[in-house]
Amino acid sequence: MNNNYRYENRKFVIVGIVMAIVLVYIGRLFYLQILTDEYKEYADSNAFLNKTVYPSRGVMYDRTGKLLVSNQPAYDVMVCMRNVKELDTLAFCQSLGITREFFDKRMADVKNRRLNPGYSSYTDQLFLSQLTAEDFAMFQEQLYKFNGFSIQRRAIRQYNYPVAGHLFGDLGEVSKKNIAADDYYVQGDFIGKQGIESFYEKQLRGEKGKEVLLRDAYGRVKGRYMEGAMDVAPIPGKNLTLSLDIELQALAERLLQNKIGSVVAIEPSTGEVLCMASSPAFNPQMLTGRQRGENHRLLSKDKQKPLLNRAIQGTYPPGSTFKTSQALTYLQEGIITPETSFPCSMGFRFKGLHVGCHAHSSPTALIPSLATSCNSYFCWGLYRMIGSEKFGSSQEAFTRWKDHMVSMGFGYRLGIDLPGEARGFIPNSAFYDKWYGGRWNGLTIISVSIGQGEVTLTPLQIANLGATIANRGYYIAPHVVKDIEDESLDSIYTTRKYTMVDKKHYETVVQGMREAVLNGTCRAANLPDIEVCGKTGTAQNRGKDHSAFMGFAPMNDPKIAVAVYVENGGFGAVYGVPIGALIMEKFLTGTLTEESEKKANDIQQRVIYYGNQER
Repeated sequence: MNNNYRYENRKFVIVGIVMAIVLVYIGRLFYLQILTDEYKEYADSNAFLNKTVYPSRGVMYDRTGKLLVSNQPAYDVMVCMRNVKELDTLAFCQSLGITREFFDKRMADVKNRRLNPGYSSYTDQLFLSQLTAEDFAMFQEQLYKFNGFSIQRRAIRQYNYPVAGHLFGDLGEVSKKNIAADDYYVQGDFIGKQGIESFYEKQLRGEKGKEVLLRDAYGRVKGRYMEGAMDVAPIPGKNLTLSLDIELQALAERLLQNKIGSVVAIEPSTGEVLCMASSPAFNPQMLTGRQRGENHRLLSKDKQKPLLNRAIQGTYPPGSTFKTSQALTYLQEGIITPETSFPCSMGFRFKGLHVGCHAHSSPTALIPSLATSCNSYFCWGLYRMIGSEKFGSSQEAFTRWKDHMVSMGFGYRLGIDLPGEARGFIPNSAFYDKWYGGRWNGLTIISVSIGQGEVTLTPLQIANLGATIANRGYYIAPHVVKDIEDESLDSIYTTRKYTMVDKKHYETVVQGMREAVLNGTCRAANLPDIEVCGKTGTAQNRGKDHSAFMGFAPMNDPKIAVAVYVENGGFGAVYGVPIGALIMEKFLTGTLTEESEKKANDIQQRVIYYGNQER
């Protein structure tokens, strides 16, 4: 009886185990067939080959319609590891002009899932990218000998002018980080690395297409599946019209040859960047094709840093160009009026402190102080503001001063549509409290009033200051793209940003800048029949001073604002003013006179050595 009972229980246990196994199998089959496509995709990968069809990348034009950046065909060598059989490695390497060592390393890298997470022996993998049309033609003749290898067509960039490399940027192979951040990319794809190519990557890249090819049991391609009914056509990238005037850009880069510095020109009414030159420069075509890596390495090792876009990444003391912002602040805060005069005895002298200046009449009012670039005038203005009882303390006065600077576009990024913009530096009260232990006043920080000391700006911010004065109190965030095909610009590039200063005070500063061109430090910027307004800057440096200029024209209908900054160039009138004048003349008249062309040649041929020695 007991034995029968034991056997009866054992039967139920066995039945239960069998039922559990059956349920597990049913559940697994349900998961594989209904809930997941894993095995379907695996089976499809044996039967079908989804071949990526890359879209043509959007092209770029300048503001006058000249084609700047286009595409030219290039070819990638692809490999399907499963189909590589009886390969004559020597012949293969000779046909591509590569070494056996390179071949072995590349094949190992392709199969390395750490380096190539998307690896599958059933699908095409990138072996070698960007063959030129000539290399492709030679390789194609022998392609039939190399089982498992194929060609995939794509395009590389063609830069039609040897300038504006910092603006255009370049394309490079995607990184793991790029792939993880955006499932659009797979190993071997290319992405914008710098400049416009990077900032507008999503607009320029387009959408990939695909061809569905049928394979037999041996993995051999037999033709298009359903005569192409399942194919997806690629969508080309969007074309860009840049705000750039390519001829103006070429002139700016020419004038900066053999020098270190930057030229930025902006259309005040729109914020459109007309030119943005940084020197040393490089031909953008250097960073295309299979030589990109080597050329990039050489440029990155150059001690003069040609890859650095000094227009937006270089931070410098603005020197006397900054005095215009000080005049506006003092006027708005009631510290001075246009008639207020201050003495200048070869500089600012007070309580043992001396800030030097050059010879000019004394005392002087605001407009002539701008024209002659009087250091003393603006030192007195800051001393009065920081010590003014209306603010209650030096800290509160300086906070108000900083608020004005920020409203003019200093101390923070302007938001240009290029990656890597620096913010410069405008100190605040907390900075000086920490530095001086809370014991400081206007005399302690007097150098900021003339654009020295702790203040630094980018050339773009200096040019934007010129545009803001030209507009009498507002600016639009500078941008290098004027139009995107079938898409609107970001609202930041159409919205006016007003400063804290009333328009009437800008008129006073404009008069001072006009007087600087007629009778002051900017006389070399005087152009026939064009009312130019300008301000020189000579920024102190541990070596030779930097030469700067900021100006705009015409005075009452401004079309262009310019900033020039030449490292170790000396007085602003030596390089800054004549370069700025040539840029304005070229843009406003469309050409240079014979005399101006001679000036341009002379400036181009002058050499400023990095070691502060000039020839």
